[in-house]
Amino acid sequence: MPRLFVAIPLPEDVRERLGLLAGGVPGERWVDSEKLHLTLRFVGEVDGGWAEDIMAALGGVTAKPFEVALAGVGHWGTRERATMIWAGVEKSPGLSHLQSKIESALVRLGLEPEGRKFSPHVTLARLSGSPCARVAKFIADHNLFRLPPFRIETFTLFSSFLSRGGAIYTPEVEYALLGS
Repeated sequence: MPRLFVAIPLPEDVRERLGLLAGGVPGERWVDSEKLHLTLRFVGEVDGGWAEDIMAALGGVTAKPFEVALAGVGHWGTRERATMIWAGVEKSPGLSHLQSKIESALVRLGLEPEGRKFSPHVTLARLSGSPCARVAKFIADHNLFRLPPFRIETFTLFSSFLSRGGAIYTPEVEYALLGS
């Protein structure tokens, strides 16, 4: 059964710049630059009927195009054990609006509400046993990371299949942002 998630694919130049950050922390699994994205809503495993309903519900989401800027890096986990390194996303009313509309559409469909507050980010690396000092140094070395704003005109429903080589992401449906 596929796992679904809704995300914004990043432009190639943004993915390339983020890819330049990869390295310097032992015990990490850096995300391949072609897989970098900004997740709006993780759905999880669904059967074919639910997938079609989700596709239709997302087709009813309307929002205007907007701009997003990436700035800063950070990590999740504790000081003793970091689990992920991410690039931050500056506050964007357009992004918050789109995510809220997607969440509402999926909850109306019958999915459980997302239990966590939306915290926009781009996952750069998943960590397992990385030395805390190296993670802290990476964060300190890249805390001024910033990219110019880029325009968001679509969002995408992806399927994800786990394989020995990592997750395989497949874009299922791309939705245009046309207005509200």
